[in-house]
Amino acid sequence: MKNIELLVLDMAGTTIDEDNVVYKTLTNAVNDYGYMVSLEKVLSSCAGMEKLEAITSLLKEIDGNEEDAPAIFENFSDQLKESYQNLDVKPINGAEDFLLNMKAQNKKIVLNTGYTSEIAQQLLDKLNWKESIHFDALITADDVSESRPSPEMIQLAMRKFNITEANKVLKAGDSVIDIEEGKNAGCGLTVAVLSGAQSKSELEKASPDYILNTISEAEGIL
Repeated sequence: MKNIELLVLDMAGTTIDEDNVVYKTLTNAVNDYGYMVSLEKVLSSCAGMEKLEAITSLLKEIDGNEEDAPAIFENFSDQLKESYQNLDVKPINGAEDFLLNMKAQNKKIVLNTGYTSEIAQQLLDKLNWKESIHFDALITADDVSESRPSPEMIQLAMRKFNITEANKVLKAGDSVIDIEEGKNAGCGLTVAVLSGAQSKSELEKASPDYILNTISEAEGIL
């Protein structure tokens, strides 16, 4: 099997189960502005994207007013902070052991996300996941100028750990955008998981190397 040295793993839906609260909140935040979008529409259109960009492209798709996007994004961010305070956040089944096992094999683990670093850190604090125990670095939409599917977050992760060959990197996520990000970076392996936002038929469109039920199944291919 490929010699994978770095795993770049998405957070919500891939390693962390937050009950789709982000997309539920995003749906509410958009509908507060007089729109009527369903959670299904939001999941298929916005999964994996940086959230302001997601709102803008969603408004475009439903012939809404794109100028509403910044205000909706503010509304979304405020509502999400509140939702997270009361939310029971759990690891996706098997994910915590998977991280610890990979670390024990001296593989580097980067958690990456289309969230802001504030939101990402809130999730990690709730799980009590610690840098250098569960993962080696957190890279968020705040750390790069271009969000997914641009490969910028993965390239930053490679630079952090002096990995020059992208074929030594595995990228895993629960959305098409995650897989496109991995392919754009030239990752040696792209793994889609069914534990999050998108279905098997949606994920197949991105042609990942593997579609697994959960990230812990990746131990079998590593």
